Amino acid sequence: MALSVGTKAPAFKAKDQDGNIVSLADLKGKKVVLYFYPKDMTPGCTAEACSLRDNYKALQKAGYEVLGISSDDEKMHKKFIAKEKLPFRLLADTDKTVHHLFGTWVEKSMYGRKYMGTARVTYIIDENGIITEVIEKVDTKNHAEQILSGSPKAESKPAKAAPAKATKKVAKKAVKKAAKPAKKAKNK
Repeated sequence: MALSVGTKAPAFKAKDQDGNIVSLADLKGKKVVLYFYPKDMTPGCTAEACSLRDNYKALQKAGYEVLGISSDDEKMHKKFIAKEKLPFRLLADTDKTVHHLFGTWVEKSMYGRKYMGTARVTYIIDENGIITEVIEKVDTKNHAEQILSGSPKAESKPAKAAPAKATKKVAKKAVKKAAKPAKKAKNK
């Protein structure tokens, strides 16, 4: 279960892609985007990383230090950074210690099979180490926008999608209705 807004972020240490130790204590005085993602070089995780990469200057201008974290090792992170030209550090949490601290190592289900994996969650941590935002509904392609706007864009998508489906149904019915009299006229 993800941590709540207003709580102190747990102290942690993890190695980055170069084997350097990164700790939350070292980042005191900075706003931190700590984003948990399942796996390097997979479609959703690549889209998320690229959204942050493409908007990295805006995130820095807003005062954010971006850190990605997964259970992949440093070698895999290094490949991912090189392939996608990522300008921020990725942390290796192979023993899932940080995942457990932040409640992101969870039971998942796919095709009826249950397994343990990383919940895609982003924590925004202020200069004093307090969690100011938790984004649980990550829009991978627009994640930087979610962070910069301060509200998850993904939550508004279902409301927008519903009317479009209804409009398509109405249009299909109208087409069928219009086609029926034409068929009857041919038969006479």
